[in-house]
Amino acid sequence: MGEEKQKIYNPVIDILRTISIFAVILIHTTTRTLEVTSYNLLKTPWTLFLNQVARFAVPLFFMISGFVLELNYHLHESYFSYLKKRFSRIFIPYLFWSAIYYYFIYNTNHGANFLSSVLKGDASYQLYFIPSLLIFYLLFPLLHKYFRLIGNKWMMIALGLIELCLLFYDYNVKSLPLFYPLSIALLNYYVFVIGMLLARNQERFLTIINKCKIIFLLGTVIFAFLIFYEGLSGYLRNHNYTDFYSSWRPSILIYTFFIAGFMYWVFNRKIKFISVIKTFSKLSFFVFFIHVIFLEAFWYGFLKNVFESHKTIAQTLWYDPFYFLIVTAISFGVAFVIHKIPYLSKITG
Repeated sequence: MGEEKQKIYNPVIDILRTISIFAVILIHTTTRTLEVTSYNLLKTPWTLFLNQVARFAVPLFFMISGFVLELNYHLHESYFSYLKKRFSRIFIPYLFWSAIYYYFIYNTNHGANFLSSVLKGDASYQLYFIPSLLIFYLLFPLLHKYFRLIGNKWMMIALGLIELCLLFYDYNVKSLPLFYPLSIALLNYYVFVIGMLLARNQERFLTIINKCKIIFLLGTVIFAFLIFYEGLSGYLRNHNYTDFYSSWRPSILIYTFFIAGFMYWVFNRKIKFISVIKTFSKLSFFVFFIHVIFLEAFWYGFLKNVFESHKTIAQTLWYDPFYFLIVTAISFGVAFVIHKIPYLSKITG
């Protein structure tokens, strides 16, 4: 008998996945603050700064996906078994939450039918990520098969330059004229491929970040402020909220590489509390789906009245961290309870 195939586990990836969902929640809570202050960015620079420095979240999710798929693709016997496992884990919860948001949460805000919302990922604003991720899941075995060609130095340079051009066009000229999930996938193919490359070269990657950790730190800080300034100046110039709301910019691609490398170095130690890390990572998928409900509930149930009574409260330093921490704590708490119910997580994520 052959040896049983073992899943390769990297706790640092679970930490980065959890940090990414924290960043997603921070983007959404601060976006609500910016909306209700009518995008008065000069009076809410702290809110905008938090919103902008968290923009690595979704590109890092795509990078993590490429890393994890490549790391454990050896476990799958065939393309069909791979698709069955991946799509059952992702698509069923996605379909469930799309229905919840479409019919119950935002039931009056849709101009398209349910099937169209599922295809485009717009039943709720955070769900756009899933159809694009499913595109990568479909293509991954092909990328894996020909990675010797794709992953060579000159090809990676060429792919990176093309990605930067696409991001520049999408951000500075106009949105890519493609089916939305396809355009999101096209704007993130490079981070996904980089994730695959890192999975194949973990030791080499560790050597680089250990030698260049100061560069990764400085790059993170410099690009965090650059992205903040880019979003602020762009909006003040054009009065178009997508100037700060877009996560698809050349600057954010580079920022994602810097902050991912620095965080990997920070957390690549003798890690304790592995079981806690695994739990948070396991719950993060459910939290991705559910946090918008608690964001809305806490806003309309409490913060809206506070905001209307104290118009300047959004300008305080504690307001956005407070909103973020409440939504995060409730979301993970509910996720923890739901995951205690047998088999329910297979539907809810």
